[in-house]
Amino acid sequence: APARPQPNTSVTVENAYPALTFSQPTKILLEPVADPRWFVLQKTGQVVSFDPDNATSVATFLTVAVRTNSEGGLLGMAFHPDYPAVQEVFLSYTRQHSGPAMRSVISRFILDNTVSPGAGTVEQVILQVDQPYDNHNGGDIAFGADRLLYIGFGDGGSGGDPQNHAQNTTDLLGAMLRIDVLGPGVSYPTTPYVIPATNPSTNTIQNPFFGNANCGPGSNANNCPEIYAWGLRNPWRWSFDAPTGELWLADVGQGAYEEIDLIELGGNYGWRCREGAHDFNTSGCSGGYSDPVSEYGRTDGNSITGGLVYRGSSIPGLVGRYVFGDYGSGRIWALQSDGLGGYTNEELINSSTGPTSFAADQNGELFYTDINNGRIMRLVPDSGGVDTIPDLLSATGCVDPADITQPYAGLVPYSVNAPFWSDGAVKDRYMGVPDGTTISIDADDDWDYPSGTVLVKNFRLNAQLIETRHLMRHTDGVWAGYTYEWNAAETEATRVRGGKTVMVNGQSWIFPSEAQCMQCHTTAAGFSLGPETAQLNKDFTYPSTSISANQLATLDHIMMFSSPLPATPDALPSMPDPNDTAADLGERARAYLHTNCAQCHQPGGPTPVDIDFRYTTALANTAACDVAPQAGDLDLTNPRIIAPGDASRSVVIARTRVRDSDGMPPVGSTIPDSVGITLLTSWINGLAGCN
Repeated sequence: APARPQPNTSVTVENAYPALTFSQPTKILLEPVADPRWFVLQKTGQVVSFDPDNATSVATFLTVAVRTNSEGGLLGMAFHPDYPAVQEVFLSYTRQHSGPAMRSVISRFILDNTVSPGAGTVEQVILQVDQPYDNHNGGDIAFGADRLLYIGFGDGGSGGDPQNHAQNTTDLLGAMLRIDVLGPGVSYPTTPYVIPATNPSTNTIQNPFFGNANCGPGSNANNCPEIYAWGLRNPWRWSFDAPTGELWLADVGQGAYEEIDLIELGGNYGWRCREGAHDFNTSGCSGGYSDPVSEYGRTDGNSITGGLVYRGSSIPGLVGRYVFGDYGSGRIWALQSDGLGGYTNEELINSSTGPTSFAADQNGELFYTDINNGRIMRLVPDSGGVDTIPDLLSATGCVDPADITQPYAGLVPYSVNAPFWSDGAVKDRYMGVPDGTTISIDADDDWDYPSGTVLVKNFRLNAQLIETRHLMRHTDGVWAGYTYEWNAAETEATRVRGGKTVMVNGQSWIFPSEAQCMQCHTTAAGFSLGPETAQLNKDFTYPSTSISANQLATLDHIMMFSSPLPATPDALPSMPDPNDTAADLGERARAYLHTNCAQCHQPGGPTPVDIDFRYTTALANTAACDVAPQAGDLDLTNPRIIAPGDASRSVVIARTRVRDSDGMPPVGSTIPDSVGITLLTSWINGLAGCN
């Protein structure tokens, strides 16, 4: 394996306007006119503007008196949908207030002119919300294509939502609001807004609390009709994607997970019952929460900043993808679809900036505010970096130069007892380690490969080569996966970057992204997965010699292990083939769960639930047998993860049957394994208990 590719080869960031600096910029947005100015909000209460074509100075546009404690200040702005014909803008800010120290305010500003508003400008307060603490104010605002005003508020602050505002729909905290400030019935000051009855995009879905009295700044007796969706902790930047109408929102996490949500009318996004897709404080929780589109843990950042779906042209690989950042770490990512409604986070750059908002110019190119340095940054294509992974399979050195459908002679073929389900594909496998290196076997019989290792897997459908994957341990010890797509003539395979889904022989086939590869090849499972003692303890016919021999004995004989095997193969662990009907049913089922599930579901695995599906773990110790599910019941009656004697109540069966957000495996498959489902069903129905 070569050195790991240098990151950030597709995108970099630059100071878009080097002559300008700003005081704690919280938001940037473009004026909706033919020759627009940029407008920048400063935390301390100033809206400033500048001409991007002559960016030598800024002009103050508006100033409001704000309370800036903690996360307070000037937080949001929206132009009237008919601006500049209608000379109005809307601001969201926090101010000092008697009683609760801080109050969030949404106001309309009727301007006396749009160039440099003066003393004739009038503020009309539309809506106010009391903030019990100084943090988690949210405060972003925007008009949708429906001409309604959307407002995002946090849970009121402190930590852990101690007053449970996000799940309490009798106040306006922890929620996305939607109000009509333009239509019939609006009359200031008596009726500064009215409640829209239905979702204009479908004209059938009713506001869940429509008909109730409008809510005031604090707690109310009724569910608030202003609420569009709830269960939010601190929505820090959200945006509409104009071509699709989708509302993308970033919700700052408590201490473990940052999340991205697609917001829909009536949706409950889980906080404080859940943080991301994980239980947080389940006291009084009833379920029915909308899962996040994506999330990330605190190793990647600690304060997500929502962005935009990229609709520019200078970075073609980002078109149609949601781009977002993290204020704490400076990282910027783009969501990568897995083709099944799920997403992974592809890191674009690890910057030294503090993103607090994103915006697009007239060409759809992305800019963001850097609060750390008071700058406006721009994402631009980066021609730098070094990609060490060849574009063509023929250039990798892992194939026979005379026939690239065949492996390089130095690769050792192998097979496994219990193969992973790959949508019906037939696979062949090879391993290669650098000369002079060996494989170590740990106490769990997992194999630890040396740096420089390449594991190769070919996939065939109806005997046709369609994909070759390389799992590499780079020279710095880091594992990474790459994949190649074969042409129809099987004369070359081309590297697939970022993943994609195509139709092959009448079925949908997923080429995984680099990130998706590592979702399954986990640290807990030792990365390489298939190569382990119990999996390779079987006879194999070697193609180059047609000799059949035990694989462990063969690898030991050619000194590929760092130490001799501790015993002969017949005295070492061996796993049955799940399809071998002559083997014990329970052993076959456990082998199936081991190879298809245990890479994630084991101690230290990357899942929020405590399940151990390793083959060597006794059924009673898996935390799955006769255990109620922690991550959804899939509408089963009296569900259990594994319900002894009743597969119809077993969530493990229900999840293997589907290929949506509830499906297992969560990535890489579009076709359920009917044979595997039958095996698991027979086993569970035959269980008398968990021993």
